[in-house]
Amino acid sequence: MDFVAGCIGGAAGVLVGHPFDTVKVRLQVQSIDKPLYRGTFHCFQSIIRQESVFGLYKGIGSPMMGLTFINAIVFGVQGNTMRLLAHDTPMNQFLAGAAAGAIQCVICCPMELAKTRMQMQGTGEKKSSRKLYKNSLDCLARIYNREGVRGVNRGMVTTLIRETPGFGVYFLAYDVLTRSLGCEPDDRYMIPKLLFAGGMAGIASWLSTYPVDVIKSRLQADGVGGVNQYSSIADCVRQSVHREGYMVFTRGLTSTLLRAFPVNAATFATVTLVLMYARGTEVGPQDCEPAQPSHHAQIQQQAQPSSL
Repeated sequence: MDFVAGCIGGAAGVLVGHPFDTVKVRLQVQSIDKPLYRGTFHCFQSIIRQESVFGLYKGIGSPMMGLTFINAIVFGVQGNTMRLLAHDTPMNQFLAGAAAGAIQCVICCPMELAKTRMQMQGTGEKKSSRKLYKNSLDCLARIYNREGVRGVNRGMVTTLIRETPGFGVYFLAYDVLTRSLGCEPDDRYMIPKLLFAGGMAGIASWLSTYPVDVIKSRLQADGVGGVNQYSSIADCVRQSVHREGYMVFTRGLTSTLLRAFPVNAATFATVTLVLMYARGTEVGPQDCEPAQPSHHAQIQQQAQPSSL
């Protein structure tokens, strides 16, 4: 059931947050010599004016397909890892989240590569005169034909560096917040509390790994014009800092944080509610504890609030 809940939560998150992600990527990879956008809100306005509202949803096919499976993997692996660890503690939440983050990189990296390339396609054009990629699958197929498996997995190391601790912080923050807020099934304010905890967990996760995301985006966008600018992760870091200073690592951060709250609020709340109603509200808070069907009432009385 963790997998199904993750699928539904992932779809909800993509629909809410993709426009913010498009802005984030455009800001992260734009040229410092000839910048197209002055900031987050100018980028929003420019995309809508030059490319219509649909410009904000460029490349949504890749995350809509990929994030559905990614969230299924993340919440499935996290839930099963917590059951293996047996004890629902903040440290175990971090470890389970880190394990889930590392495993889902296999899908996440190619998906984000296609998303980034699609988001950069036709920048500043209302109707692109020449589309290099028809859709996300076509994008990955063309990259594979030119560069093989290595090309499809461009940015895998930076994705792994970002996702492993990022998801650890993600689930840790959610666990701490839900415990602090007392998210119980019979609480009339449970849904607002879940939304707040999910949104803040997303913000905490992004803040912990954002500099790595900037480098990942630059590496994955590198070569779009036919010329590769960076030879390695270290070279990308060195060139970026040399040309733009250390503030380069905050490029697109405002858009990311604006996106992080609603996306993760929708994702976590959806997953939590689906799990609760699928399993019965009486067992929701004890998801990570060994269940004994004949003693549901006893477990409910003894358990502390958790992240489900």
